[in-house]
Amino acid sequence: MQLGARWRVGDPPHRGVPEALHGTIAEQEAQHPTAGAWTLTWLEGRPVCELDDVAFVTLDVVGRVRTGPLREGDGAASVHAAPSVPHDRAAAPAAGGPAGADGDSDDDDDDDWLK
Repeated sequence: MQLGARWRVGDPPHRGVPEALHGTIAEQEAQHPTAGAWTLTWLEGRPVCELDDVAFVTLDVVGRVRTGPLREGDGAASVHAAPSVPHDRAAAPAAGGPAGADGDSDDDDDDDWLK
């Protein structure tokens, strides 16, 4: 199990952050001088560093550094040595998903025992 962490902008990255991300973290701090803190989480065994609600820095499955905005409308993701961002920041579907005629979700009927 890998635990996440938080650290303030301007401080060295948390010891759990791979060295490969340190330079990009510094670049993001320079681009967003009003940001206050980073949050390190782990997604499928890979580090994801989020700068407040502004930007993220991560590694893809082959170890390439990836970065992009967290808020919609902040521009396209920037990728170091690759054209796409590994995780989707799209809004989650509405609770319950699309309802069928009986009001139940057509996608998932294995929770009928909860009723």
